[in-house]
Amino acid sequence: MSWGTTGSVTAVLAALAGAGALVIGATRMLIAAVLLAIAARWIVGPIRVDPADRWRCVALGLCLAAFQATYFGAVTLIGIAIAALIAICGAPLLIAGLAAVALGEPFTARVGGALALGVVGTALLIVGPRSAADVSPRFVAGVLLALAASLVYALYVVLAKATLTRTAPLPLAAASFAVAALALAPVLAGADVGRQVALGWPWLLYLGAVTTAGAYTIYTIGLRDVPAAAAGIASLMEPLTATLLGVVLFGERLGAAGAVGAALLFGALGLLLAREPA
Repeated sequence: MSWGTTGSVTAVLAALAGAGALVIGATRMLIAAVLLAIAARWIVGPIRVDPADRWRCVALGLCLAAFQATYFGAVTLIGIAIAALIAICGAPLLIAGLAAVALGEPFTARVGGALALGVVGTALLIVGPRSAADVSPRFVAGVLLALAASLVYALYVVLAKATLTRTAPLPLAAASFAVAALALAPVLAGADVGRQVALGWPWLLYLGAVTTAGAYTIYTIGLRDVPAAAAGIASLMEPLTATLLGVVLFGERLGAAGAVGAALLFGALGLLLAREPA
């Protein structure tokens, strides 16, 4: 649910502080990296990552950095509701497929059916209330960014699940976010960044502390004990929250086709949650 507020906060930061998507993402990663390093050092002692998992920590950090750029970029181009539904509703379906290949989690007919529903639902959602004339280059770019965000998020979950067999959740999160902060650090060297941070610091602090450091820590702890596909499904509280906020607070609309597409996506994910027949 806290992740679901990031789109609304991004819209507020863009309106009040003129903050760009990359500045928001980079600042969010930096704040989270500092807080997670302090928490890890205080709770578990020196931050140690198993040598076999160090490359995964680098990959996880790069996935986090890429997600900031793609997801926040999509929000600014196509709005909170559609960006969140495409990026986050599609991710559990990708996670199910990747987990079957990389982690050996079962890929059943039920999972295949859910993936098929998800593809159709995403297509309807992308069309949404738009006619062919409404599908501008800006909209297409936003959809592509949201799909890219979905992929890197799925990669993050599957890689993190594999890493948690040897490395504790809090050190893993601290190391990964440090890599992400370093990857996005050049963004903070821009000429107008100081003004954006000065005007939007309360919102940026909320993003870094609550929706990033806190939420990712809790999520990573949970990921240790559940299948990757189940963790992906649990994250659906994010698009549900984001969609409600986008529609209620910002007057966004999905249209009939978009509403059907969203329902199909949730149906696909409900199918993943259903128990296999005995």
